[in-house]
Amino acid sequence: MRVSVVVCTYTEERYADFREAVESVLGQTYDAVEAVLVVDGNQAVFERAREEFGDRADVVLHCNEENSGLSYSRTRGVELASGEVIAFLDDDAVARENWVTELVAGYEQTDAIAVGGRMVPRWVTDRPAFLPEEFYWLIGVNYEARLEDWGEVRNTLGSNMSFRAEVFDAVGGFDEQVGLAGDNQIQAEETELAMRMYDRFGRGMLYNPEAVVAHKVFEYRTDVEWLLRRAFWQGYSKRAVEELDAEGPSSEEADFLAHLAVSSVPRRVAGLVRAPAVSKGQQLVMLVVLTACVGFGYLYAVVDRLFD
Repeated sequence: MRVSVVVCTYTEERYADFREAVESVLGQTYDAVEAVLVVDGNQAVFERAREEFGDRADVVLHCNEENSGLSYSRTRGVELASGEVIAFLDDDAVARENWVTELVAGYEQTDAIAVGGRMVPRWVTDRPAFLPEEFYWLIGVNYEARLEDWGEVRNTLGSNMSFRAEVFDAVGGFDEQVGLAGDNQIQAEETELAMRMYDRFGRGMLYNPEAVVAHKVFEYRTDVEWLLRRAFWQGYSKRAVEELDAEGPSSEEADFLAHLAVSSVPRRVAGLVRAPAVSKGQQLVMLVVLTACVGFGYLYAVVDRLFD
C-alpha cells in the first residue's frame, strides 16, 4: 500500500521546521512513502525545497502561483499524489518514525476508510502551568481523556489524519470557505471534510494512538491573548460549519461541553480543595474563560453571518 504524505508550507521563517517535517516523512520505517511538498505561493521557499529535495524520486514538489491558503494547498497536493492512501502532516510537526506503519495498520487490520493518530506536544518553550489539558486542542494536541483507542471519531487533528485516496476523491477535497487563508480566521476544514465523508459513507475516522506526531508549541502559542483569540475563532468556526450542507455527526462539541460540566470541572474543584495549588486554580479559571470565549465566538458568528 503506497502512502502519499502531503506537507504544505508558505514562509521562509518556518523553513527549518518544514525541513524537519519533511525529513521525518522521508525517514519512515515504512518503505512505500511519497512526500508531496506544496509551497503556497512563495518562490524563494520553493527554490530552497527544490535544491534540497528536488532530486529524490520519492518527493513531488509544487509551488502555487499565489498564496491560496492551506485548504487549497492540501487539495492540490492530493491531486499530485500517487498513493492509495493520502496522509497529511503540517510544517510545524514531526512524525514518529513508525507513524505511516501505524496508519497503514489501521487500513490493513480493519476496513477503515480514514485513519488518524495521536498528536503530542513538543514544547519549544516552557510548558504553561495555567493551560488545562482539556484545551490542548487549541495548540494542536489531543486531549486523550475523551479518545478511545482504535475507536471511531469524527476526525482527528489535521496534522495527523489520512484517507483512502478514492474516499478523498469521492468527498471532493477541502472546502476553502472554512479554511485559514489571508484574513479569514475560520479553521474548520478538517471537521467539514469529515462531516461530508460521514454524510457520504456513514462512517468516521479510525483513531490509532500509536500513530504519533509531535506538534511544536512555540512561545506565541502559550500567550494568553493568543489562546483567547484562538478559542474565540474556534467558536466562530463551529457556527460557520453548521451553515454548510454537510450533515455528519455534530454532537462532539455538545459531548465535550457535557464532559467539562459533569466530569472535568467537578474533578478539578475537588482536586483544588484537597490539595490547593496556584497552578490548579489558574487552570480551573482558564478552563472557564476559554469555554466562554468559544461560546462568545459562536454567538458572534450567529449575528455576524446573518448580515454577511
